[in-house]
Amino acid sequence: MSDGVEGDLIARKEGAAGILRLNRPKALNALTLEMTREIVTALDTFEADPSIAVIILEGAGERGLCAGGDIRGLYESAKAKGDLGKIFWREEYILNARISKFPKPYVAYMDGFVMGGGVGLAGHASHRIVTEKTKMAMPEVSLGFFPDVGGTWLLSRAPGELGTYFGLTGQTANGADALAARMADVLIDTSNWPALRDALTKLTPGADASAVMAKLKSFAAPDQTGPVTAQRALIDRAFAHDSVEDIVAALEQDGSDFAQATLKAMADKSPRGLKVTLKLLRLARASASLEECLSREYLAALEVFDSADFVEGVRAAIIDKDRNPKWQPPDLNGVTPEIVARYLAPRDVALIF
Repeated sequence: MSDGVEGDLIARKEGAAGILRLNRPKALNALTLEMTREIVTALDTFEADPSIAVIILEGAGERGLCAGGDIRGLYESAKAKGDLGKIFWREEYILNARISKFPKPYVAYMDGFVMGGGVGLAGHASHRIVTEKTKMAMPEVSLGFFPDVGGTWLLSRAPGELGTYFGLTGQTANGADALAARMADVLIDTSNWPALRDALTKLTPGADASAVMAKLKSFAAPDQTGPVTAQRALIDRAFAHDSVEDIVAALEQDGSDFAQATLKAMADKSPRGLKVTLKLLRLARASASLEECLSREYLAALEVFDSADFVEGVRAAIIDKDRNPKWQPPDLNGVTPEIVARYLAPRDVALIF
């Protein structure tokens, strides 16, 4: 809990609310291993305190909740053949599962950028708020990775093929699109957040999930259709295939402006990242629980950490910023079933939820 010194996580009580504020605004509140551990400690305290009715997750600064995990730290560890990925992802994924089953209402305020690890902290919350400024994405395919932190579970449960589209393109969902994809529950105007936040801090201890949802919906903005959702018919048709090659062919055959833009969005992504992502999304669709998906993602993440594509993807996007990654293999044809199978192979590790 906060002792007056503001670190990378501010955890404190405000009225009936336990506040979790990610506090690295210059880094777009990117999540570190230490922050993950501090969140676990804070949730232990909040859960045990009978005077706390609700948890509020928010981000410091004006730009967003959380841009994802600490990619630079993972990059340096991967280059040095370290074990940060193995440790960080284990603890992060276990936290994701805990959030999904937290016994008190957990409200995530997803204003601004919400990406990667930020989706893991917010997307499994019992109450998920988006705004007119929300920019939600799972852009991991750009890094030779895949949507993790339970992202395969969330995306696979979006209506039709919206989740497949977002997973394979890494494109951004606005608030309305996030609602349509079932990645959020309520859209509000940012101008209404101070009043809603104040109301949440004044809840009666013991307030149940339905009471909290009613409070959120009393501030809801009028229904809207997002730009991606407006293309739902094409997305459902093109992304229904179970191979990336067939999806690409369907988009090429369609030829519309949206199809061409989608092809362009996929063209610079890691070929192995695309194929692994689609495989994991299809397996998640048949899975019975978030925990099952997280366990599968953990095995796949360890293979990603050992692959050249992850280091190269981070180098091109974040370190050198030349936006010219040299993927291995360089095209879809080179990504064999044997390569994809390595991401699903059993290992002598396991997540304990």
